[in-house]
Amino acid sequence: MSCREIVELATGYLEGTMPAGERERFDAHLTGCPGCREYLAQMRETVRLTGQLREEDLAPAAREALVAAFRSWRERPAT
Repeated sequence: MSCREIVELATGYLEGTMPAGERERFDAHLTGCPGCREYLAQMRETVRLTGQLREEDLAPAAREALVAAFRSWRERPAT
């Protein structure tokens, strides 16, 4: 599993919705990748600090800015 896949799958991992086999691969990657462990720790801390944010809680402009940011991130070449 690549670092990019870890980033893309982190939500499912944190929510416990990831299939067992995929979770094993995810955990194996984390074992050898300090950067992804740190990313996951940051995601956990963000969730802890912000609580639950629903789509309808966002102002339309904020939602569109987030969608645009995620789209541009997904279009970047993998590293």
